[in-house]
Amino acid sequence: MEDNSLSIFKEDNRYNKNLTKLQCYLYYFFIFGILGWIMETAYSFLVLGHFTNRGFLYGPICPIYGFGGLIMIIFLNPLKKKPIKLFFTAIIIFSVLEYVTGYALDALYDLWLWDYKQDFLNLNGRISLFYSFAWGIVTIFFTYIIYPFLKKIITFISSKINVRVQVWILRLICMIYLIDNIYSFIEYSKI
Repeated sequence: MEDNSLSIFKEDNRYNKNLTKLQCYLYYFFIFGILGWIMETAYSFLVLGHFTNRGFLYGPICPIYGFGGLIMIIFLNPLKKKPIKLFFTAIIIFSVLEYVTGYALDALYDLWLWDYKQDFLNLNGRISLFYSFAWGIVTIFFTYIIYPFLKKIITFISSKINVRVQVWILRLICMIYLIDNIYSFIEYSKI
């Protein structure tokens, strides 16, 4: 027997509209920020042997990875057909992003979340040749494997959830993120 109860939702555009580009980018920002936090925390756990929060925020998100993911989607994905140009462009862009972020954290809060002073060919301990090349490799891996995979999963999941619910969830996440930012800025300003 065919279930006709869903046909009402398919015909009614209010329940079938897609998220805006901005809303999609916000979701990607949070997903990549959380994945970055997980990666950093796992790496730290393997190196140090215990849990440490590897981000500026108190919650489980590293905004630098959120912004990095958006940079890859918006600006670097068009270079997908030119992998060598993609690789070297990523090295430049993410080295600048990492340097500026490291400088800002140091200038504003006297905070060093990473220190490459012991690495070969580093610049003020904020970037190094090794990690710059690592960002190029991560970008290649991200562009050809991670992003297409995540895009399929996110598209599938979002097709199963009412857009109003998705927007409500996004607003809730944004509020939590905003509160975490305010709290983190206040706490780091005390130090």
